[in-house]
Amino acid sequence: MDELLRYFPKISEQQKEQFTKLYDLYTDWNSKINVISRKDIDHLYIHHVLHSLAIYKFLQFEPESNILDVGTGGGFPGIPLAIMQPECNFLLVDSVGKKIKVANEVSEALGLQNVRTKQKRAEELKEKFDFIVSRAVMPLPKFTRLTIKLLAKQQRNALPNGIIYLKGGEFEHELKELDDFSTDTFDISDYFDLPYFETKKIVYITR
Repeated sequence: MDELLRYFPKISEQQKEQFTKLYDLYTDWNSKINVISRKDIDHLYIHHVLHSLAIYKFLQFEPESNILDVGTGGGFPGIPLAIMQPECNFLLVDSVGKKIKVANEVSEALGLQNVRTKQKRAEELKEKFDFIVSRAVMPLPKFTRLTIKLLAKQQRNALPNGIIYLKGGEFEHELKELDDFSTDTFDISDYFDLPYFETKKIVYITR
């Protein structure tokens, strides 16, 4: 939690309380349903919460924006973003029922009124969204082609509607397969100067 407050010292008391609760909630749920690796739970705030909030550092969504989190697992990056932006609407989807159960229970325990959860594949959705966010759930070309049709045409944010994807390691070959889209990459280490983020990137994709 100290790491979070170091980078986000101005969060409200309610947000601080919600973020503080995350550790006990995920530790408890992880003992029943393994959504975060056992060795990773001790690094929850850096590896999961801060990593998710790199998206907030990249772009703060305008109020009433609709955000889709695909392959959310236990609720990342959607739940940290929803805490940070209570005036935006988040739909968290995952095809695995037990993972969505965790995401739903955690968001309810935090009292998040701006989060919905669904056990669904992205390609089954009919709604449209301003942005689609995700954490490396599948190769970028496949993800892009499955989800880009879910972007709304109407713009309301400082950047055009698009996909904001958290990715690590080498993926130049994946970007080359997306030459029919506009892609930009950004270093998360520019936002958080911690060793964990040295190879972590944000990939921003638009039509």
